[in-house]
Amino acid sequence: MIYGNILDNINYPVDVKGLKDDELAPLCAEIREFLIESVSKTGGHLASNLGVVEITVGIHRVFNCPVDNVIFDVGHQSYVHKILTGRKERFDSLRSFGGMSGFQRPSESPYDCFVTGHASNAISAALGMARARTLDGRKNDVVCVIGDGALTGGMAYEALNDAGRSGEKLIVVFNDNEMSISKNVGAIANRLSLMRSKPRYLKLKTGTKSFLSRFKHGEKIITLVSKIKTKIRQAILKESIFEILGFRYFGPVDGNDIKSVCTLLEEAKSYDGPSVVHFKTVKGKGYHPSEVSPWDYHGVVPFDMVTGKSEGEHKKTFSDVFGNMMCRMAAVDDRVCAITAAMEDGTGLGDFSAKYPSRFFDVGIAEGHAVTMASGMASQGMKPVFAVYSSFLQRGYDQLIHDVAIGHNHVVFAVDRAGLVGADGETHQGVFDVPYLLSVPGITVISPSSFAELEESLRQALYYENGPVAVRFPRGGEQRYTQSLISSPQVVLTQGRDITLAGYGIMINQLLDAAEELKKDGISAEIVKINVLSGGDTSVMEASVRKTKRLVIAEDCCQGGCYGEKAAADLMQKGIHAKISLINLGRRFIPHGKVDELYKSCNIDSISIAEKVRELMG
Repeated sequence: MIYGNILDNINYPVDVKGLKDDELAPLCAEIREFLIESVSKTGGHLASNLGVVEITVGIHRVFNCPVDNVIFDVGHQSYVHKILTGRKERFDSLRSFGGMSGFQRPSESPYDCFVTGHASNAISAALGMARARTLDGRKNDVVCVIGDGALTGGMAYEALNDAGRSGEKLIVVFNDNEMSISKNVGAIANRLSLMRSKPRYLKLKTGTKSFLSRFKHGEKIITLVSKIKTKIRQAILKESIFEILGFRYFGPVDGNDIKSVCTLLEEAKSYDGPSVVHFKTVKGKGYHPSEVSPWDYHGVVPFDMVTGKSEGEHKKTFSDVFGNMMCRMAAVDDRVCAITAAMEDGTGLGDFSAKYPSRFFDVGIAEGHAVTMASGMASQGMKPVFAVYSSFLQRGYDQLIHDVAIGHNHVVFAVDRAGLVGADGETHQGVFDVPYLLSVPGITVISPSSFAELEESLRQALYYENGPVAVRFPRGGEQRYTQSLISSPQVVLTQGRDITLAGYGIMINQLLDAAEELKKDGISAEIVKINVLSGGDTSVMEASVRKTKRLVIAEDCCQGGCYGEKAAADLMQKGIHAKISLINLGRRFIPHGKVDELYKSCNIDSISIAEKVRELMG
């Protein structure tokens, strides 16, 4: 039978429940068409969402969201969930300023029960919800969807260990596509690979159940032979890692077959205890370019649907420059090693991993482990560089203090995506690294503003500094400022007499533009570029402030513990009196949107800075 536009009539989960069984597969096909067309225009996470279409449709067919809680680990694969929960018409605003988030957000919909964005935390949150449900005497189900990539994160195993012995009814839907962002690595991935190759058990169990149900007392017979089935399962599958941890294990089955998905979810729903439902899926399913190269279509910019090619040319980024410089340093020093937490391509280390595989270490989504491992390497004379996004390094803060800084071990942190990153929103904005890095005793924090400065900063960090060193740089490419003046902790970029404008990193471009804007009013601004944020020689700024008697420090980070607070306190302690204004992101979380839109919204763009200067000068 040929169906019309089934998706047009699907607005909420109740509509999915009202479909006939033979309408589900066509619905999944239409959802894939919708996703490809929508994401090709807006950009976003494509491959992961194409892979979980049947799983998500099955969840909303079997469970009763929002009464039942459904969490998607990381949350970037929740697009299908959003389509089925009243947000289909908002997809043209996906990840845009004021539009729909690319992750689950309770503030956006009652169908989103938890804030998501970082990997490996969904089982912990789901167990908390399940325990709260039990304490309240409620009977709703709690379901979390987690991929094999997120299962490389230690927090997931902490939660599995606790949940497996809890006795709580909790359903962990294991989306197994052998991918995180890059190819999965590690012993767990290898063990799961073995499980994938043993689907015979479920077929045998289903056939046995079907046969016995023909008899008058079939259900009783099925119960009586449950022990026999367990023995059969153990003989075929041995014991899964989930069963070792205390879960009832269902699967594996084809997670891109809607009938199998619904059958297995119904079976798990009937079990009164913690369970794992194992689905084998294809990341990028239904769109040939993303099936062939799912890592290239994990997070995409707008692209041509027919060719699969993204709009515009690839422009060189700070990540590219970092990766190239790492290769150059590794070529002349066999102590240089690179570490990443499942972000080989995102951090620019693709070429390094190919050229120096014995010195490249992808630890999976395990930032805390990466930090301590790097410290262990440094203690033995290696020169480890941990390439990590600013917001992901937050997960290694304890290890940074306890395992690196106390021992003053020489680990270099290449802090990518520092500052505002845009469309991924609150959970990914790199706006906290300056405060939490500056809080660590003995650390050196360097903030280059151009490609050339990034190269020089890495060389300085590896060969001219001791202890932990962080080199922080933004997402994207360099802008107006392309010089290299990184050799001194502070430097005057432009001379002025009326006010001192100070900043670091990519914000230097906003200060240069603001100074030109102020010239129209006859205001002469002196720009002080801060290269080293952690102590060091501050005489350049002090001399400038003594001259101008006015200071504006502009930063693309949060207010609490920012560099400006520290600098203002230092000036006061030294008896340098001036009118001081700190421009930063305040005490709030920054939503998703284009970076230039966020700069304007947060009043840290050049026009807002110039206006603040006018106010300061009266």
